[in-house]
Amino acid sequence: MAVPAPIDLDPRTCSDVFRTPVGEPDRTPRHTIGEVAAASGLTAHTLRWYERIGLLDPVDRSASGQRRYNDADLHRLAFLGRLRLTGMTVADMLRYVELAREGDRTLEDRRDLLLAHREEVRQQVADLHATLAVLDHKIDLYAGRIAGSGPVR
Repeated sequence: MAVPAPIDLDPRTCSDVFRTPVGEPDRTPRHTIGEVAAASGLTAHTLRWYERIGLLDPVDRSASGQRRYNDADLHRLAFLGRLRLTGMTVADMLRYVELAREGDRTLEDRRDLLLAHREEVRQQVADLHATLAVLDHKIDLYAGRIAGSGPVR
C-alpha cells in the first residue's frame, strides 16, 4: 500500500514566496490582495491593472468575490518586478507573458527577448559605473578642498 505524501501544514507566507520565488509553486489560492500588495510593494490598484492588461492570469476569487492569489502569481510578480527594476517596458513584459502562455514553441522567442534586454541592462550598468567614477572624482575634489588643498572644479 502506498504511503500518502506528507501534507505541508506550514505553507510559506506571502512575503516569503515573493522574496524567494523558487521551487514548484503552491497553486492554492490563499493570498489576499492586501498581503500581495504588502509583499510586492505594488498597490492593489496596480495588481488589478496587471490582471486587467494580462500580465497576470485571471486571479481566483473567494466565495465573497475577493481576489485570492496563489504562489505562482507571486512567482510571476517577483519576476515582473525584477524586469521593471531593469527598465523593461510594460509592453515588453506583456509580450514575454504572452509568449510564455503559448508554451514551449516560444522558448526561443522568449530567450531572444531576454537576451536583447540583457544587453540593454549591461549598457545601463556600464553607464552607471561611469557615472559613479565621476561622482567619486568629484567627492575626492571636495574632500581635498575641505582639507584646504585647492579649488573645486
